[in-house]
Amino acid sequence: GSVGRGRWYTRSALGGCPPLVSPASYPLMLLASFVVLAIAVVAGSVLMIFHLRAAEGVPRPPWPLPTFHAVLALAGLACLFIGLEGPPRGAASGTQSFGAIAAGFLAAAALVGGRILFARVRAKRRAELLIGFHATLAVFGFVLLIAYVFS
Repeated sequence: GSVGRGRWYTRSALGGCPPLVSPASYPLMLLASFVVLAIAVVAGSVLMIFHLRAAEGVPRPPWPLPTFHAVLALAGLACLFIGLEGPPRGAASGTQSFGAIAAGFLAAAALVGGRILFARVRAKRRAELLIGFHATLAVFGFVLLIAYVFS
């Protein structure tokens, strides 16, 4: 088999597993990740407004809004990971690595978002520093994604 020839990692060595999506749909997955993450960014902006107005006595946002934000962000990240499996893009404009870097920033933002959730549920307190860090990572990742998708 191909294992002895240094090709143990190929699809043929793994039993010919088909790709998760058709190779022709990788650009569509990148566009889908952009659209879904753009909606998650808007939801996150609304959450930030609630957070900033908390000092004025505005109540916490209803639980579906942060849940909607998290589910959309994770779905967009999944679309991005699938889309990055496609052919390389952005070599002519120098943005070839932006997709992977964006995925890293967005994955880190998701991890920090999970920590924010833990702080809210477990300690019943706001995590201002974590929220700022989460937003910074997400914005960096989203801006890089824009440059990558539209390059």
